[in-house]
Amino acid sequence: MDQDQTAVLRAAIRDVPDFPKPGIVFKDITPLLGDPAAFRLAMELMAEMCADLKVDQVVAIESRGFIFGGALADRIGAGFVPVRKPGKLPWRRVSRAYDLEYGTDAVEMHQDALRPGARALVVDDVIATGGTARAVSHLVEQLGAHVVGHAFLLELSFLQGRGRLAGYEVRSLIRF
Repeated sequence: MDQDQTAVLRAAIRDVPDFPKPGIVFKDITPLLGDPAAFRLAMELMAEMCADLKVDQVVAIESRGFIFGGALADRIGAGFVPVRKPGKLPWRRVSRAYDLEYGTDAVEMHQDALRPGARALVVDDVIATGGTARAVSHLVEQLGAHVVGHAFLLELSFLQGRGRLAGYEVRSLIRF
């Protein structure tokens, strides 16, 4: 992966000050998604970044993770597994709660989404604190599958989310 290519992607990400609350600078990826060349480049680089992992299933986190996870699964020849917020999936589910800064949340997947021994890649658009990705990893393992890694378009390094995923392979295209 070359720095000129990631610079193109960085240029397509907009800073939105004070969103969702004062003091936070939100990294808005919608300009990147709206630019066909930038989006294609992002997907090519993510596929290249994950090429050595031998993935059976891409496990993507709602909602922007679906955008990257679906396209990545197609490019690397893997299946796609959606992970959603509670109450959104119609079949029998497994669930995992996790802590937020103020409170808790949970994620769910179908209980038959992964076969035991499957090689799963957890995908999302951003890694911030790592709590959601960690909860998803536990769901994958609960179903008897193996987490071969995590892939993110961007990483907010100052939030140290990578530390919450200690013991797992973590890859990101862009770090802030």
